[in-house]
This record gives sequence, C-alpha cells and structure tokens, in this order.
Amino acid sequence: MSANISTMNGSSGGLRQRFAAFRDGYPHFFVLGLMVGVMLLLALVPYRTVAGPWLQAGEEVPALLQLFRLGFTTWFTLTVSGMAMGLMIFIMSSGMTLTFGLMSVLNLGHGGFISFGAFCGATVVAYLSHWGGSGSLMLTTGVLILAFFYAMLITGALGIFFERVVIRPVYGDHLKQILVTIGGAIILMELIHVIWGPTDLPVPRPDLLRGAVIFHDGVPLIGGAAIEIYRLMAVVVGLILYALMQLTISRTKVGVLIRAGVESTEMVEVQGYRIRMLFLAVFVVGSALAGLGGAMWGMYEQIVNAHMGEHLMIMVIVVIITGGLGSITGCFYAAILVGLINLYVGYLEPRLAGIATVGLMVAVLMWRPQGLIPVLRH
Repeated sequence: MSANISTMNGSSGGLRQRFAAFRDGYPHFFVLGLMVGVMLLLALVPYRTVAGPWLQAGEEVPALLQLFRLGFTTWFTLTVSGMAMGLMIFIMSSGMTLTFGLMSVLNLGHGGFISFGAFCGATVVAYLSHWGGSGSLMLTTGVLILAFFYAMLITGALGIFFERVVIRPVYGDHLKQILVTIGGAIILMELIHVIWGPTDLPVPRPDLLRGAVIFHDGVPLIGGAAIEIYRLMAVVVGLILYALMQLTISRTKVGVLIRAGVESTEMVEVQGYRIRMLFLAVFVVGSALAGLGGAMWGMYEQIVNAHMGEHLMIMVIVVIITGGLGSITGCFYAAILVGLINLYVGYLEPRLAGIATVGLMVAVLMWRPQGLIPVLRH
C-alpha cells in the first residue's frame, strides 16, 4: 500500500517537474497553448450544459456563463483572423526588435515609417486600381508586389537618412534617442501631410482580395465559418517572411554577424567587420519592414492616416517587450499572442480589447521579466 502511494506521489512529482520544465523551456508555447486552450474550452462546452439550471428555472443566466456561447465556428474564425492580425504586427515589430537588440537604439520614430509605408502602398494601389479591378490573378499579384516593394523602397531610403542624421549622433544615450526619434516621427507625419494632405486616404482592395472564403455547412466543426481572403493572404505573407528571416539569421554569414552583434558588439569589431555598416543595414531593413507592415495594415483597414503608425506603436512596443528584446522568434510568438488576445477579448467584451493587450505584457513580465525568448547581451 505504502509502495503504491509512493509510486503515485513519484508520478505526480514527475508530472509536475515535466510541466515546469515545459513551461520554463518553451514559455511561448505554454502561453499560446493556455490562451488558445481556454478559448477552445469555451467553444466546445455547450452553452445549454453550463446554463441548464438557470434556463430550466427561468432565471437570468450569470454574465460569466455567456462566454460559453462562443461556438467552435466563431472560435475558428477569430483564431485565423487573430493570426493574420498578429503576423502583420510581427512584420512591423521585427525591424524594431532587431534594431534595439543589435544597436541598443530606442527608435520611437518607428511609427512614422509605418505610416509612410501605408501611404506609399495606398498610392500604388490607387494608381493601379484598373489592374486590381480586372479580376486577373496575375495583375492582382502585380499590384501587391509593386505596392509592397514601393513602400519598402521608400521607407528603406528614409531609414538611411534617419540613421545617419538622427540616430548616429545619439548612439549610447537612450534619453536623447527617445527625444530625437519622437521628433523624427513628428517630422515624418508632417511630411505625410505635405505630400498627401491632412485627410484620410481610402485604400481599395483588389477585387480578388475582397470577400471571404465560406466553408460549406457540411464541413465538420467549421461549417459556416467565413474567413476574409485578405486575412488568409496576410497569414501566408507573414509566415513566408518569418521563415526567410529565420533562414537569413541562422544560415547566412550576415545572420551570423547579426546574432554575434546582438550578443557582443565588441566581438564583431575585433574580427575586423565594420559594425557601423551592419548597424545601417539592419536599420534600413527594419525601416523597410515597418513600411511593408504599414502597407499591409492600410489595405487591411482599407483607410490610412498620418497617425496610424503612432496608434500601432502601442502594440509594437508590447510585442517587442513581451517577446524579448532582440529576439525574432520571441517577436513572432508575442505578435501572434497580441493578435489573438485582441480578437478574442474584442469579441467577448470590445471595451477590454486594449486593456487585454497591455495586460498580456504585464502578466508575462511579472512571470518572466526578460520576456518570452530573450537575447542576452554580453
């Protein structure tokens, strides 16, 4: 008997240890699984099962139990949409997290590049609206490639000027970086007003990206679900970019230098590499990615304004802090978490969506002050 109890206690202790090891070794999977799992539980448990006693008695069902009205179809739609939103935020955030991780630069002007990229992309889409309205897959793809490339080209070029004129004089001084980059963001917003005017600019989606994919009612579990075509495209583009970033950082010489520079700037300099040029290249790529993310977000919202980047910076900062400064992988999973919690909470209680985003960051930092997947500097 005592041997059986000892065995059970040992099994219980082993399970706790394995759970703790998984939680501490893979915190991004742990948080993601916890969030998605809770929502899936709400979706799968029938509402009448939990609310049955109140319904039979003819009494008002407690507000908390209304959460079980979610349904699997709605959960599936929210999850895919949240991933799309998160991947666009990831594209905007990845450049900033690399910039801070490698260069130790707090670029609060990043939102200006997001807004500028959005307007550049909107301009190309409007100019080539006859292509987008043709219904041709080839022409629609051409519109997207040209719009995204133009946004990246212009914001990348602005990044060169920004790094040389605004950032370079204040390397190593975070207080001055905050002040001058905020000033730079204001200048970029005013430049948008000069070029495009102070009014909002509509962004018409190409015909092939309008509407939604609707699953037939006969499809198990997800029958009747509707996913916007543009959101599916955003998921594909975001995953491809993440794969390319991981491939570049882990398999190329430039990636090795970036990872080495994040961990020890001095080590890269001792090897004879021009760290300043590496800084410039990373900043330009980060600016271009911000422009790409802005162009995608503008088409997502179907309208752009000069202050959109400023508003998105809240989510960008939450993502890079939650994921771990300098970590592309951490940025990716944190962006997915932010997109999902924004959609989940926004559906259940719209007034709490913004609070939930910041609350996620606070909860993660209370548990892991260094973020989900930190990159340590030596």
